[in-house]
Amino acid sequence: MVRVNYKKIGEKTWQSDAWQSVDPEANFSKKIILSKLSSGSTYELMIEGRPEDSTKISAQITGKFKPPPDASSSRKIVFGASTCQGYPDQDHPDGFKIYPFLESLDLDFFVHAGDIIYYDNLSKNKAMAHYHWDRMFSLPTNKSFHAQVTSYFEKDDHDAWFNDSYRGLESSFMGEFTFEQGLEVFRKEMPIKDKTYRTFRWGKDLQIWLVEGRDYRSPNSQPDGPNKTIWGKEQMDWFKRTVKASDATFKLLISPTPVIGPDRKQKKDNHSNKGFYYEGEQIRKFMATQSNMYVICGDRHWQYISKHPKYGIVEFSIGANSNDHAGGWKQDDVRPEHLYLNVIGGTMTVTIDPDDNSSITVRHYDVDGNQLNEFVAYAESEK
Repeated sequence: MVRVNYKKIGEKTWQSDAWQSVDPEANFSKKIILSKLSSGSTYELMIEGRPEDSTKISAQITGKFKPPPDASSSRKIVFGASTCQGYPDQDHPDGFKIYPFLESLDLDFFVHAGDIIYYDNLSKNKAMAHYHWDRMFSLPTNKSFHAQVTSYFEKDDHDAWFNDSYRGLESSFMGEFTFEQGLEVFRKEMPIKDKTYRTFRWGKDLQIWLVEGRDYRSPNSQPDGPNKTIWGKEQMDWFKRTVKASDATFKLLISPTPVIGPDRKQKKDNHSNKGFYYEGEQIRKFMATQSNMYVICGDRHWQYISKHPKYGIVEFSIGANSNDHAGGWKQDDVRPEHLYLNVIGGTMTVTIDPDDNSSITVRHYDVDGNQLNEFVAYAESEK
């Protein structure tokens, strides 16, 4: 059984949730929704566990988290992002170097933009799929970081099923483990309450959109056109409606796959290339009507910043979270749309600062936390 205790930092009295049984079908986990939190505060957490037939507490985890400030609060926000996290490509005795660095920044929140784990080689059944989540989040660097930082998660192909996978694809490579089971395991393992596409407001000056790129996807092999989709109609309508309704100074689409690119010629599985060009154009045309809207993307194993030559939309590729996992692009292949290119592992932070003339600052780092590039822009008036 498990119980959550929480209180604002500085307060003496803990608020305690009722003891609840864990779910054997969800890898012996339990989702607990906390409500009536004070926006913009920092909370301490103490999670306790005990056997069902005993009152003696047998396990305890401590940590902290920050709920978002409300939409009227104008304050500096700093968040981090990561993607493409291969378990065999660890670069620290306890996991990954980026996490101690990011933890030292006291971030407001963190987004993992997909490929949190890679099912491809070992997950031949559902039990082995859950094992991949167990081993990744048992790494001391990952455990420590996520115990201290509010975190959001997206999935891409490798944490849905396997490389470039989609519903309806037939393959014996994954053994007994199916695409539908992959979607189910993700929902059970991740702290997501409702739909896997969602939006979060972080004060007056920032709103983020996290999108779903696998659940509603047409086959990659389908000819491109109006009926081919990654997002599906419901998600596309939701995206446009909520973006239009937002009065946040900066709007960030955080996508598991690129929207702007450039990408490799042979790729055909995302909005930046010919495979889903039609829907990609619908997104780009819409975003071009919005002021101060940017894209952050996962999936690509190299860092870049690019600016679309026609629409002027800027996209930030986070890059793989370790050097051994980086690759897929040639360092000397700098295209006209590139503002920054680095085939290297590392991480990225975004700072929204209303006191610095309403600025957005995006910094890329190597795995040791050394800054490699800084992009700064200032809020423009509404279009």
